[in-house]
Amino acid sequence: MLELAIHHRQGDFTLEADFALGEGLTALFGASGSGKTTLINIVAGLIRPEAGHVRFNGETWSDGSVFLPPHRRRIGYVFQEGRLFPHLTVVQNLRYGERLLPRTERREDLDRIASLLGIADLLARRPSHLSGGEKQRVALGRALMASPKLLLMDEPLSALDSGLKAQILPYIERIRDEFGVPILYVSHSVEEVARLATSLITFDKGRASAVGRPDEALATVMHASGDLPAGNFIDAEIAAHYPEDGLTEARSAAGPLLLRRTSVAIGTRVRVFVPVSDIVVATEQTAGLSALNRLSGHLVAVEDGHGTGVTLTVDCHGQLMVAEVTRRSLRQLELEPGKPVHLLFKTVSIASESLYRKTKG
Repeated sequence: MLELAIHHRQGDFTLEADFALGEGLTALFGASGSGKTTLINIVAGLIRPEAGHVRFNGETWSDGSVFLPPHRRRIGYVFQEGRLFPHLTVVQNLRYGERLLPRTERREDLDRIASLLGIADLLARRPSHLSGGEKQRVALGRALMASPKLLLMDEPLSALDSGLKAQILPYIERIRDEFGVPILYVSHSVEEVARLATSLITFDKGRASAVGRPDEALATVMHASGDLPAGNFIDAEIAAHYPEDGLTEARSAAGPLLLRRTSVAIGTRVRVFVPVSDIVVATEQTAGLSALNRLSGHLVAVEDGHGTGVTLTVDCHGQLMVAEVTRRSLRQLELEPGKPVHLLFKTVSIASESLYRKTKG
C-alpha cells in the first residue's frame, strides 16, 4: 500500500496530492505540466517534497524528519526512452539492477523475464542494434530484474509509433496481471489508460484527485473539460473466431461486435474501444455498406459540440454510446431525444491496441 500526502512547490507551480493505492496499475492522467512526473519523482526519491509524507507498506520513505534515498526504496523506474547503458549487452543491462540486491532478495529469474518480454533472442546484442520497441522491452526487463516493491512508468510508450505501442501494450498487461507489483503509470493517452488502468488519479494544474473506474472517470473528466470523448468503451465477451474471414465476434449488451481476428480465448471478458470519429449515425437500417458493426438504440441527449459538430448520446440496450454529427446532419435526419437510430462502424475501426482484457474486479 502506497500512502501519499504531499504539498510541494517548484517556482510558480504547486503540487498537492493525498491518496492511498494498493495493487494493480494506477494511471496518473492529465495534461502536460500538470504534475504527473513530479509526483512519481517524489515517490522515487528523486525529489524531496516540501511538506507531507510518503509511506509504503508501513515504511516511511519521506516525511519531515526522514528521507530514504532512491536505492533503498526498491523501486523500478521505466522512462520515456529506454535509457539503456550503450556499452553493455542486453543481458548485462538486465542484470544491472539485480547486482545491487543481496541474493536473498532476488525474486526474479532472467529466463522468465526474457521469455515474458520476448527478448530471449536479444541477450547478446547491444542497444545500438535494437529497435525502439525492443529497447523499451529491455528497459521493462531491467526494472523487473531489480525485484522492485513498486514499479514506476513515465510515459513509456510516448516515443513509439502506434505499431510499436500495440506490440508492447500486451507485455505491460502481463506485468500488471502476473507480477503482483503495484504500478504507477504516467500517461495522457486515453486509450492507454483505458486499456491498462485498474485505478486512476487525475491531475489538473497541480491538484491530484483519485477517481472511480477508469473508463467512466475518463469520460467524466473529458466532459467536464468540454472535450469530446475520444471514444466509447463497450464491455463484451469473446464469443467466436472466424479465421477464414479474419474476424472475431464478441457479445455485448449493446449487441454483437465483429472485431479484427484476435488470439484472445473464447469466454474472455474484454473492454472494446470504438473511436467517436469512426461512427456513422443512421435513422434507418441500411444495406450495401461495408460496415459490419451496427448497433441500434434511441437518442437520449443532443449537446452542442465543437465548431460545426453536435454530440449525440445513444442508449443501446443500456450501453451509452457517444457519436458526433454536423448540424446539417442533425437537421436533415431530424435527430431529437427519443428517436430510434443505428450506429455503424467498420471492423477496422477497432484496432488491435483497442481491445482490452478486463482485469479482475
